[in-house]
Amino acid sequence: MIEVQNLTKSYGGRVVVDDLSLTVTTGSVFGFLGQNGSGKTTTIKMMVGISVPDGGSVRIGGKDSSDLSMREHIGFMPEAPYFYDRLTGLEFLEFCGKLFRKHRSEHAYSEILKQVGIYDARNRPINTYSKGMKQRLGFAQALVNDPNYIFLDEPLDGLDPLGRREIKNMIVDLKKRGKTIFFNSHILYDTEEICDEIGVIHEGRLLYVGGVKEFCKGQPLEKRFVATVEAKLITNNS
Repeated sequence: MIEVQNLTKSYGGRVVVDDLSLTVTTGSVFGFLGQNGSGKTTTIKMMVGISVPDGGSVRIGGKDSSDLSMREHIGFMPEAPYFYDRLTGLEFLEFCGKLFRKHRSEHAYSEILKQVGIYDARNRPINTYSKGMKQRLGFAQALVNDPNYIFLDEPLDGLDPLGRREIKNMIVDLKKRGKTIFFNSHILYDTEEICDEIGVIHEGRLLYVGGVKEFCKGQPLEKRFVATVEAKLITNNS
């Protein structure tokens, strides 16, 4: 289980995440939805221990996320993954595995590359990869340590429709294997298909957290999301 309590973060006097609390059930897919600049990336960075919150706490599997022993159980794909462009895709995964002190075989890394659909490019330098291929490689590096908790920041960004479908299928498969997946997205029509629960964030405040069906009330997710955000804007301006 992932437990976030009263999480707060400010930059330069501006509150970016404001007293945010939510719970993610073990073995579920949780979609964290919001516009660009709403606080999604800041939240996920605090959850995985990259950024230190000004207040509040994050517990993953019963342990504080700042506990270094938790790192081996967490996989993280940042919004803009950084790569060593002269390495091949396979070499990059092997390098990431060594950072976790995971002594996995070349076959194991090749299997991950097969899962994300870039196995045929495994021996090519990353600087020859397209944006979509790099996005897939970013997803792959989040899996090298076989984590129980997987955090993905905009995993569907930059992918064509077929690529998005393949990544969504992977997320569903990871759930079937008992993994817990938390991902940020502003691509609403894709997340509706695979999420058990969602959170809606706007200007750092959580507007909704709970089941997808309960939120949508028979309407498309995008329509309900827009209505929720617009209602908040009207309240703020009144």
